[in-house]
Amino acid sequence: MEEVLNTLEEQKKYFYEGKTKDIYFRINQLKKLKKGISENEKLIIDALYKDLHKPEFEAYATEIGYLYDSIGHFIKNLGKWARVKTVRTPRVHFGSKSYIYSEPYGSVLIVGPFNYPFQLVIEPLIGAISAGNCVVIKPSEFTTNVSKVVVKLIRENFDERYIKVIEGGKETTAALINSPFDYIFFTGSINVGKIVMEAAAKNLVPVTLELGGKSPTIVHKDANIEIAAQRIVWGKFMNVGQTCVAPDYILVHREVREELISKMIKKIKVFYGNNPKTSRDYGRIVNEKQMSRLIGLIDKNKTVFGGDYDIEDLYIHPTIMDNVKWEDKVMEEEIFGPILPVLTYENLDDVIIKINSRPKPLALYVFTEDKKIEEKTIQGISYGGGCVNDTMTHLASPFLPFGGVGTAGLGSYHGRKSFETFSHIKSVLKKSTKINFKFIFPPYNRGKVALLRKIMK
Repeated sequence: MEEVLNTLEEQKKYFYEGKTKDIYFRINQLKKLKKGISENEKLIIDALYKDLHKPEFEAYATEIGYLYDSIGHFIKNLGKWARVKTVRTPRVHFGSKSYIYSEPYGSVLIVGPFNYPFQLVIEPLIGAISAGNCVVIKPSEFTTNVSKVVVKLIRENFDERYIKVIEGGKETTAALINSPFDYIFFTGSINVGKIVMEAAAKNLVPVTLELGGKSPTIVHKDANIEIAAQRIVWGKFMNVGQTCVAPDYILVHREVREELISKMIKKIKVFYGNNPKTSRDYGRIVNEKQMSRLIGLIDKNKTVFGGDYDIEDLYIHPTIMDNVKWEDKVMEEEIFGPILPVLTYENLDDVIIKINSRPKPLALYVFTEDKKIEEKTIQGISYGGGCVNDTMTHLASPFLPFGGVGTAGLGSYHGRKSFETFSHIKSVLKKSTKINFKFIFPPYNRGKVALLRKIMK
């Protein structure tokens, strides 16, 4: 706790020197960050493989290349986003001008998860830097190799008073979230998110919570089943299902259920071969605790593909379960692993009612060629964000804010929304001294009330 408080004190001193508010300083720090990532690229890829067996393609696409694109987008647009904005002023304030300033909060805390352990601390860091904040990063303790690279990257490129990495387990996280930061950005599980929010509330610290939930994939009877199978398998088994917006379960129309399952099995074999354990493109579960939890979700009686595992190797075969019911154990909480339950439906209205009766999902995917079905699901179900005829790719656009709703999360980020998330929006009204409407001052009379009614109506 003492280290955290000392860090906060040093960062607040540095912040009030005003350097971080300079727009050119921010842009230069983003360039420095991009250069640092580039210089440590091989170390990052190696660390991701050691921690998660993540293939190089996925490591680059989802954790490194993604960040290069993001930094480039911020550098290009930051000057426009940070500009003081002039807005309209009501007639009642005639002679005045109204402005909106975007100012940094101060010292912000970023707490990262284990599933995308590099990208999910650096992407919010990009937003925090762009808004002009100082930052403390807490990487996941479950991905120690990536954590070491994050420490190296930050120490080699940034003043500790500006950006600092603090490693540790639960006790360290507890000390951090209970400290008086100016903002907390947390990515992780719903249960820990509740703890973070409770701790932050004691210090009245604003938070963004990027959590999770059971994200449904609806496959209607008119869907292109070949495409649906390919894109569902890709989204579900990337990072062996350890993705907060991975398709958690499938709701498929009864008429196309058998065809979808058959084609998904074929796609799994195309992607990872007959023995995914030997595939260089198939990852591993992060630790034995998660392995044990996931194994407990596999119902051998309902498994139509996969179901095998190797605890020592942290390996679970891509698994499909059929004839799953809403009451089954696998439907109780977010799976976060390579197990895909399949439920069937006949009436889409029943599906919408059932999804809406459960906690709001972080993502939802619908496969259909019917515009009415598409709109019915988008308008009829509350969820964080999603895709039509695809999975997960909505995350990759800096023009689409990413975040949850309800238990799936609080707040959003990516692109301009990241800048706004890490900025306090300060409103200023500048009034002329050459015009002075005395009627607003006491004493009041009937004439003033009548004039006020004419102006404000």
